[in-house]
Amino acid sequence: MNSNKHFDVGDAVLAAQLFGQQNKHLKLIEKKLGIRLGSQGTVIHLSGEPAQVHVGYRLLEELVLLLREDMPLYFADIDYAIRILSSDSTTSLRDIFCDTVFISARNKLIAPKSLAQKNYIDNIRENHVVFGVGPAGTGKTYLAMAMGVAALMRKEVSRIMLVRPAVEAGEKLGFLPGDLAEKVNPYLRPLYDALYDMVDLEKGQSLLDTGVVEVAPLAFMRGRTLNDAFVILDEAQNTTAEQMKMFLTRLGFGSRAVITGDITQVDLPRDKQSGLLNAIDVLDGVAGISFTHFSDVDVVRHPIVQAIVRAYQDADKQ
Repeated sequence: MNSNKHFDVGDAVLAAQLFGQQNKHLKLIEKKLGIRLGSQGTVIHLSGEPAQVHVGYRLLEELVLLLREDMPLYFADIDYAIRILSSDSTTSLRDIFCDTVFISARNKLIAPKSLAQKNYIDNIRENHVVFGVGPAGTGKTYLAMAMGVAALMRKEVSRIMLVRPAVEAGEKLGFLPGDLAEKVNPYLRPLYDALYDMVDLEKGQSLLDTGVVEVAPLAFMRGRTLNDAFVILDEAQNTTAEQMKMFLTRLGFGSRAVITGDITQVDLPRDKQSGLLNAIDVLDGVAGISFTHFSDVDVVRHPIVQAIVRAYQDADKQ
């Protein structure tokens, strides 16, 4: 039996923002939740399966609260909000979307877009070592970078270290021109891209030139001790168990580490165990270390990426 509800936005300006241009926000909600939405003035009429109508009503309540906080509402935000409330309709979107991690040089608000992302940044705030494990597009590295830059600007750390293993993914480093540093530089490019997205190009280059931000291959970490640093190890699934242990034991006083990786994209030789998988087994339950696990639900790239991740997961199960 269908359920019918009415939701009154109560403000014509807010209603226009909520509905979206040519009602595109309402159409997305209809499509995602499988319910019918009709609007008359500032009132929205909801009809459909009772559980989905309940989620839709809660969604409208939460979105209006965000608009009253002067938060801009983008098409993608509606999609993220639907995913969150479909998982738990009691969730406060304000607690997630308004938890600003950093404001970029282009005045872009960087904030979590899913429950897992919110849990992730809370873990980074509260723990010395945090693992972010999950598929591509879930914001693991980007949010870690934002947390690192924010900590640097607040002078909680004196530098940021961005580290990646230079593992060949079907390509041979030996065929690339230049010395070792030049060979591995393409593998570090995503870290540079994330940095330049948060601070302008001139500021980013200045941080790199002065060594306040250092981007390095994992092999360059051996023998170093890192004090007062925010250290990010990206693509950690491509470390060996020995390399992971070496990295974690580099941490000095006042330092924090965030390790990110996707255990479904290991490029190591078949006879080598992933250091990330090993760490999940060995370090689970150790005080001061936390793990955040992401899934395809948390993908915040183009919607097709979520579908791709889910398709590969289904294929792996079969």
